Amino acid sequence: MSGTLYVVATPIGNLEDMTPRAARVLREVDVVYAEDTRHSRPLLAHIGVAKTLVSLHEHNERERVAQVQADLGAGKNVALLCDAGTPAVSDPGAVLVAAVAQAGFRVVPIAGASALAAALSVAGFAATDAGVLFLGFLPVKGTSRRAALDRVAGHAGIVVLYEAPHRIARTLADLADGAPTREACLGRELTKVHEELLRGTLAELARTADDAAMRGEMTLVLGPLPEVRETTSAPEIAAAVRKCLDAGLSARDAATAVSTLLPGVPRRDAYQIASSLRPND
Repeated sequence: MSGTLYVVATPIGNLEDMTPRAARVLREVDVVYAEDTRHSRPLLAHIGVAKTLVSLHEHNERERVAQVQADLGAGKNVALLCDAGTPAVSDPGAVLVAAVAQAGFRVVPIAGASALAAALSVAGFAATDAGVLFLGFLPVKGTSRRAALDRVAGHAGIVVLYEAPHRIARTLADLADGAPTREACLGRELTKVHEELLRGTLAELARTADDAAMRGEMTLVLGPLPEVRETTSAPEIAAAVRKCLDAGLSARDAATAVSTLLPGVPRRDAYQIASSLRPND
C-alpha cells in the first residue's frame, strides 16, 4: 500500500503548543523531512521522538520530490515540517504537496500553531466584506516590492504580513507613506517569553520602530481602510432642495427626499436649507 504525506504544524515558539496528534504522527511515521534538521531535531527530542531527518528547504524542494514520492510508493509514511508553524504557508512545502497530490498519494494536514491565525485573533479588527489579504513576506526590493505595496494600499479589508526584524522599520515606513492613519497591530515573538503587541497607526509604529532594537519574527496586521463616504457640496444640496420645493413638496418632505437621494447628506442639514428657502412652511 502507498504511504501518506502528513503536513505537520509545529509550535511557532512555545513548545506547549505542540498538539498531541502532531506528536503521535511524528512518532508513527517512517521518515521526517524538515526545513532545517538542526532546528527540528531538538523539537523531536522534546517529544521523545528519534527519527531519520532529511532536509527539505526552499533551495532543494524540487529535487526532493522524487525522493519523497519514492518513499510513499514504497509504503512509507512521511511527515513534512518547517522551522515553525505550518509548512507551505510562507514556508517550503507547496511544491512538494502539489506534486505528491498530483501523483495520487494521500496528503493529510495536521493542524496546529500559525502566526497568521494567532496575530489575527489578537489584532482586534472586525471582519469586513473585503475579507483578509495574506501576503506573507513582501519582496525585498524592485518593482515587485512596489507592486506588493500598492496591492496592500488598495485592499480595503484586513492585511496580514510577515517580516524579518532587520526589515520591519523600512516596511512600516513604506506602508505609512501610502496610508499613515491606517490602524495596525504588530506582533513580535508571538507565543514566546518576550511576546509583544504594538498597536497604533502605521505612522506611529513607523516612528517608534528601530531595527536595532527589534528582535524575533514579526507579524503585522493592518486594519480595514476607513470607509470613504461620497459627499455632496452645499450648492448641490441647495439646488436639489429648491427643485423639490418648486415641485410642491413641503420643507420636511423635500429634506427627506434630498437626504435619501444624495450621498452623505444628513436630513437635518437638508431641512435647514429647505426652511431657509421657505420659512413659513
